[in-house]
Amino acid sequence: MAISSSRTAMVIPPDWRVDERPVDYDDAISFMEDKVGLIRNKGDNDLVWLLQHPPLYTAGTSAQVRDLVAPVFPVYETGRGGQYTYHGPGQRVAYVMMDLQRRGADLRQYVRDLEEWLIAVLQTLDVKGERRKGRIGIWVSGNGSEEKIAAVGIRVRKWVTYHGVSINLDPDITHYNGIIPCGIREYGVTSLKKLGVNITMAELDQALQQSWEPVFGGLS
Repeated sequence: MAISSSRTAMVIPPDWRVDERPVDYDDAISFMEDKVGLIRNKGDNDLVWLLQHPPLYTAGTSAQVRDLVAPVFPVYETGRGGQYTYHGPGQRVAYVMMDLQRRGADLRQYVRDLEEWLIAVLQTLDVKGERRKGRIGIWVSGNGSEEKIAAVGIRVRKWVTYHGVSINLDPDITHYNGIIPCGIREYGVTSLKKLGVNITMAELDQALQQSWEPVFGGLS
């Protein structure tokens, strides 16, 4: 039976990298693919990369053309799981490059841990994030409606992960109008700002880093 990352003792914590300026998508992909190779072939340490992108759409492996409604920004096909999503200023992207062989080689648990990480981050900000059966990502509810606040989309090569998660701090929500996010028409998208959480990106980064170890573990 595989051991989940959240139950693996004495794992080495990842390195953290934070980019202040928006990173071009092609440059991010190139960096991640190189890093995956270094982790697998050279034993490099895991890395969590916090960044923003210029406005763009990405198409996951399950994307349907009908969900590309009015693409006013560049569209990138990518090998991560999922459908169409948006990235842009005001959204924190966390790319996680992790060797799952060091953590029990349990892909399903890894995805669940990513979700649990996002839920823990939101909890520190007094926001209740929840999973929904059949809907990837993290959702918030209120006033009789549900909206998505964080997304998950990963890729794995030789048991090393890349891509990761995103959480909406204060993006331009109208930018989502060009796609059907994750192919889900019945529910909308929200942000921390819309929920009344007024924090800086640096404060969100701090919450992401502080919430990591309780979920994924690490050396004391």
